[in-house]
Amino acid sequence: MQDKPKVLVSDKLSETAVQIFRDRGIDVDFEPGLGKDKDRLLEVIGQYDGLAIRSATKVTDKILAAAGKLKVIGRAGIGVDNVDIPAASKKGVIVMNTPFGNSITTAEHAIAMMFAVARQIPEASASTHAGKWEKSRFMGVELTAKTLGVVGAGNIGGIVCDRARALKMKVIAYDPFLSEERAAKMGVTKVELDELWERSDFITFHVPLTDKTKNILSRENIAKLKPGVRIVNCARGGLVDEEALAEALKDGRVAGAAFDVFAVEPATDSPLFNLDNVVVTPHLGAATTEAQENVAFQVAEQMSDYLLTGAVSNALNMPSVTAEEAKVMGPWLKLAAHLGAFVGQLTDEPVRAINVLYDGQVAKMNTAALNASVIAGIMKAANPDVNMVSAPVIAKDRGIDISTTTQDKTGAFDAYIKLTVVTDKRERSIAGTVFSDGKPRFIQIKGINIDAEVGAHMVYTTNEDVPGIIGALGNTMGANGVNIANFTLGRSTKGQDAIALLYVDEPVPDVAIKALKDKGLFQQVRPLQFDVE
Repeated sequence: MQDKPKVLVSDKLSETAVQIFRDRGIDVDFEPGLGKDKDRLLEVIGQYDGLAIRSATKVTDKILAAAGKLKVIGRAGIGVDNVDIPAASKKGVIVMNTPFGNSITTAEHAIAMMFAVARQIPEASASTHAGKWEKSRFMGVELTAKTLGVVGAGNIGGIVCDRARALKMKVIAYDPFLSEERAAKMGVTKVELDELWERSDFITFHVPLTDKTKNILSRENIAKLKPGVRIVNCARGGLVDEEALAEALKDGRVAGAAFDVFAVEPATDSPLFNLDNVVVTPHLGAATTEAQENVAFQVAEQMSDYLLTGAVSNALNMPSVTAEEAKVMGPWLKLAAHLGAFVGQLTDEPVRAINVLYDGQVAKMNTAALNASVIAGIMKAANPDVNMVSAPVIAKDRGIDISTTTQDKTGAFDAYIKLTVVTDKRERSIAGTVFSDGKPRFIQIKGINIDAEVGAHMVYTTNEDVPGIIGALGNTMGANGVNIANFTLGRSTKGQDAIALLYVDEPVPDVAIKALKDKGLFQQVRPLQFDVE
């Protein structure tokens, strides 16, 4: 008789959620303080098939190396900064999270913080507790009829928009994936960032922290803000230049701020602390009984499903396909992700539609999983937390039209995938196939036939077909110490549109990209990154 799966819960988790494991026939050890004891965790982890955690347990490569039986890690919550996902993937351990369990709670906290800063509630409460009656000191403002700028209109941001509209606020939103149609359904006005800075009476952030969003409210952008604006951040620390904001709060350009997250946490010191017009809380966005119960229940159910039936959901490092499918589809899933990543890194405007054409033998595979891989590839450029499970949900929420076409073999290849992405400004297409060695290849970009191996670091250029392009690319890369592993060129017809795709050994420095742009030969120069592991 096969042994029951065994799970360790090493952080604080609801007792009711722990009972879910037991009710499903799984042995569970509930030791909520163990995650903080790295040495003890290292000693015992080898006994378990599953590990359920929150944020206290740090799952390092050292822990994973000792986890001889471990099959799945379940994070009750969305953030997985405390898990070494690449190491888990190499070890064959699935990492799951619960991306939507605390959305309402976080959105409600943002609304609460907006009220708090608008009416100076914490300061007024402290004053009244001190026996003072300073009624004239705490003159607030109404939310009704004010303009709320929402940066990030995804799951949480969308809920904030809905609540704000119920408060009779005028809602404007910036989100690179928000279409005009989806914005209209949400009852919000889609704007660019500069317009949002200039028009908003209140601004709230609901985006992940990435290279693109770090200090999105910079010193430069703070100067563009409408006088008297109030800033709310319950998303991620580092989205706002805290020092520059503190200066603006002190001189009155910004009327107030409410922050639940900080650039450095735990935050024991911040430029925003001890300012009368600032409300601060210790990262309480997900801190409600309901949210904690929801994410705990979800992670227990997901881990149980996988350990007992092999079903995979909300996995960050594995597609939702059966074991049999994975053997055949693995290289095609990787190709689908590469095609999406290519377009995602080139697209700066909202995506309206995604069409995926499957030709030949790939048309008979699990196209839903392949579509999910494509969509996740596109969206990861703006949101690294997106995975194959959450990406289709996000795309649907944002009104992106997803269409799939399948057809029998029509060309020189036994099978290929062609991706076409439509925005308000343009249509982009790229096609690829998998060779007999299992390696994905790009075979067509912008209708131009090529044969390009996919590497971790690449450079894509477009230009008119004129002499000197190869020399300009080679000389610039060489002058900046970048070694070219593979060089692919293509053109539509002589003297017309041409493209180049370079596979290089290391990331291309910004100075090299600038040097290429300054030559005046190229219409477009883009460094690209691909996950080829």
